Amino acid sequence: MSIGVIVLAAGKGTRMRTGKAKVLHAACGRTLLGWALKAIGSLDPDEVSVVVGYQADEVAATLSDGTTDRTTSVIQEPQNGTGHAALVGLTGFSQPHDVVLVVPGDMPLIRAETLDALIAHHRDAGAAATVLSVDLDDPSGYGRIVRSGQSVTSIVEERDATPDQRSISEVNTSVYAFDGHLLASALDRIGTDNDQGEQYLTDVVAVLVADGQGVAAFVADEEEGLGVNSHRQLAEAAAVLRSRINAELLDAGVWMLDPSRVYIDANVSVAPGTEIYPDT
Repeated sequence: MSIGVIVLAAGKGTRMRTGKAKVLHAACGRTLLGWALKAIGSLDPDEVSVVVGYQADEVAATLSDGTTDRTTSVIQEPQNGTGHAALVGLTGFSQPHDVVLVVPGDMPLIRAETLDALIAHHRDAGAAATVLSVDLDDPSGYGRIVRSGQSVTSIVEERDATPDQRSISEVNTSVYAFDGHLLASALDRIGTDNDQGEQYLTDVVAVLVADGQGVAAFVADEEEGLGVNSHRQLAEAAAVLRSRINAELLDAGVWMLDPSRVYIDANVSVAPGTEIYPDT
């Protein structure tokens, strides 16, 4: 089974208010895109296609941040939505793939183990597409996963949702596993009949369901679904990453008086037996 990965990294990230491409903002010494690529690289995919757009050269220059050497960048111009970005991403592959994984470049908390489990669930379900979802106490602002039994029938954006649909707590993370042989034709058939006039990747689900294809969902831990759209969310993600880094060091024999006050970047090595005091 061949696996191709499309990473969506073309956006500007206007809510960051810095003028820098969103995926170039860093948490714990690694860019947001670098964290996503690190998780993807651990899967050892056959190819990775990174879709760039805003500050394309600067973003493309960071592609060595932890991924495979089978990685290329493709430019989305104009930027006409996530569906259009995925279609552009397919052009970065040298061959068709059995499974195409789509991952946003602004999700630094996604784990390789979760992506691997998503692909396994997709394969076992025999689905045309599998959506990575999370359950939220407050799902406001997120697209809701509408199911019939275990099958996904649609992803409904909040502005289009009925009151009953808005009560659904399972939401879309924008991470997907697709049957690579069905994705391109489905993308060709999605329209732009929405308030942004763009092609949405979520509409592929409706196209596949209309064709009688099965669509599944795999539920991940809530924190892994956090995307970064603001400095507040960047700080929240960095706090989780710091906690993970410190937990790994503690398990490896590093002593910390107060791990919540220790700040260690992702690429730092610390020897077992080291003692680290607060505000380091």
